[in-house]
Amino acid sequence: MKRLSLAAVSIFALLACPALAQQTEAVEQSAVEAHMDFLAGDELQGRGSATRDEAIAAAYVAAQFRLAGLTPVPGMDGYLQRAPIVKTTPSGAATLTVGDVVLNQGSDLAILSGPNRAASGTIAVAEGQDPASIPAAEVVLIAAPNDQPTMRALVGAAVGKGARLIVLRRTDALATLSAFGDTSRPSIRLADVPPRAGAAIVVVSPEAFDRMKTAGGTASFDPGQATVEQGVTTNAIGWMQGSDPSAGVLMVSAHLDHLGVVDGVIMHGANDDASGTVAVIELARALSSGEPHRRSLMFVAYGSEEAGLLGSRYFVDHPPIALTDIVANLEIEMIGKQDPTLGNGVMMMTGFERSNFGPTLRDGGALIGPDPYPEQNFFQRSDNYALALKGIVAHTISGWATIPTYHTAEDTIENLDVEFMTAAIQSLVAPLRAMANGDFTPEWSEGGRPEPR
Repeated sequence: MKRLSLAAVSIFALLACPALAQQTEAVEQSAVEAHMDFLAGDELQGRGSATRDEAIAAAYVAAQFRLAGLTPVPGMDGYLQRAPIVKTTPSGAATLTVGDVVLNQGSDLAILSGPNRAASGTIAVAEGQDPASIPAAEVVLIAAPNDQPTMRALVGAAVGKGARLIVLRRTDALATLSAFGDTSRPSIRLADVPPRAGAAIVVVSPEAFDRMKTAGGTASFDPGQATVEQGVTTNAIGWMQGSDPSAGVLMVSAHLDHLGVVDGVIMHGANDDASGTVAVIELARALSSGEPHRRSLMFVAYGSEEAGLLGSRYFVDHPPIALTDIVANLEIEMIGKQDPTLGNGVMMMTGFERSNFGPTLRDGGALIGPDPYPEQNFFQRSDNYALALKGIVAHTISGWATIPTYHTAEDTIENLDVEFMTAAIQSLVAPLRAMANGDFTPEWSEGGRPEPR
């Protein structure tokens, strides 16, 4: 397949959306479609985290920022913030031994987390589905339920009690989560952040689990020899200078990466999160029209969200401006289709009740409302959370957070509602402009601010 050079990206950026030469507040569906065709097309191979394809997507976003009249953030030498990363590719030859039961990575053994952590110890078997009943042991066997929230609670309880190896009995949900049979998925971490301590979490077939449960005694997990490489992940950042330097900065963001190629299949990530990236581009263009705002605006497209929210974590650890200057952050993720349970045209905002940011945007015409899935903890699972932990009022808006195409090969342009997406972006222009020009500063509700960790 023919690949695009970085130089060609800038040319494409200028030619893809000729309507962008006229800076107006109108969000045109043709411009939205043109951006989507590039970001979620075959050429970018699913924009895998910390890959050349992600870097090309970031260069494209940077070119669009420049075309819209944005400048680099004062003090930066360009629109791109590059974060060094360490990529570790598992051997694909891990083994798990319990008594006389030996499993090799493959159909009976898959790695869910901690693929490079050797672990061993005495086995304890979890009985029941109550996290409080999880035993304190080095190795814990858990017959996990099929619903993810309970499974996460059980695993969290085991880790909290010191488990170094957690063995889960495979369910349909776990088979999907662990990409069963995939032996080559790399893990990525920021180079200036030490590897996290924690447990190795593996998934075994029901037959193997039952044999291990009977065998008891001790268990050992050998991950094999991993391959370690250095690389970078890339954030694209654009700046719109305000007239009052003391008024603070309003920030709009999304993540530009996705899963890349999995088992030879391009995971296009049209909804997740090319749609949010396009929203950031179009809001930057629309808000650049007219006179300068009172507040400065900053537009950010993060890299490596899919690898563990790395781009936003690097951003808050290496902020291009003082974090105390950011009055609020609106993260945009998966707005390519609407949840059928929501009102006509409405998006959901995670943690809507945690601050007065969302209600104020809604009063100004933004098509947003509360998150109907509080039990899924979406507020903590997006790039907004890194900023929220620093005290910044930060939320994520989504069209359909539980969409069936999430992290599947069906997340393509053809499965989006671009008309809904265009209207959703347009609805944000006026309230963001009003907030950029006004005195209102979003504040946390009582108990709404997450505790720093």
